[in-house]
Amino acid sequence: MKNTTPAAPAPQVPAPLKNTPSRPRPRPDRSTGSRIGELVQRQGVLAVLLTVILIASFVYPTFASLDNARGVTVQASFLAIVALGMTLVIITGGIDLSVGSVFALGGVLAAWASQWGFFPALLVPLIVCGAIGLLNGLLIARADMAPFIVTLATLLAARGMLLAFTDEGATTYLVPKDSAFAELGQGSVGGFGYPILVALVLFGAGGLLLQRTSFGQSVFAVGGSSDAATLMGLPVARTKILVYTLSGLLAGLAGALNAARLSSGVTIVGVGMELDAISAVVIGGTLLIGGAGSISGTLWGVLLLAVIQNLINQIGSLNSSYQSVVSGGFLIVVVVAQRYLARSRRTT
Repeated sequence: MKNTTPAAPAPQVPAPLKNTPSRPRPRPDRSTGSRIGELVQRQGVLAVLLTVILIASFVYPTFASLDNARGVTVQASFLAIVALGMTLVIITGGIDLSVGSVFALGGVLAAWASQWGFFPALLVPLIVCGAIGLLNGLLIARADMAPFIVTLATLLAARGMLLAFTDEGATTYLVPKDSAFAELGQGSVGGFGYPILVALVLFGAGGLLLQRTSFGQSVFAVGGSSDAATLMGLPVARTKILVYTLSGLLAGLAGALNAARLSSGVTIVGVGMELDAISAVVIGGTLLIGGAGSISGTLWGVLLLAVIQNLINQIGSLNSSYQSVVSGGFLIVVVVAQRYLARSRRTT
């Protein structure tokens, strides 16, 4: 007879418990205060803008006229184009102080080149101003220099090039009358000037670029943490070079449009424009430390500054210097609010 070893008993599987309700895993949820804080940061400037417009329309009937709206938006379009490039730069955690001088240089170069036709008047300032932006990006991204120092140096260099090109401002280049380039700055569709349409198209393209492309994701990632973006394999240096190049291109384009509207390359424009652009961007909800911001917020910030300036003109008894006081007040309030909201989100 063969020795047979009894088979080991099969392991018993415990019966499932009945009437035991399953508990879903708790999902991390943001507090109501955090959501409200983010909403205020993104859309608070729009609410302020609409409130100011509503109050001004009741107090000053001429403020709500169509002619006044056209004037405000045309004047704001040049700053809006410059602020669009500044938005991309600030989201990456940088700063561009050269845009005011680049804006003025672009206008003078466009007026000078307009004697050869429409395309030279656009291409010359774009090439030169884009090269200045590219230089900024290379020094900041490749040489690891501070954006403040680099762009301050190019601010002085661009203003020096402008003065040298115009014999210390003694020479003013004029745009030929009735030319296609002059029509670009002075023509209109439905009563609204071409610069407004150009600004709107650029803001639409900028919004898509920032929100719907990998480049836009890289811009936010670099601003959030450059080291983390590098570990993720993102092209940090290339992203910085591109945003500064775009900033230079947009400043040059805005200067060219301004020259077409004024029919001349004015040398004294653009002084302090970099501060206005930074103010509009920050008032629009973009964080100065980088990593967060929106194109639409910048547009509302630009319009708010333009409406404030126009409202001061409507009052009549105040001069334009009060705009700086009001803009500075808005900027302080927004920066303090941003710090408070960021701190409250960290604690929730």
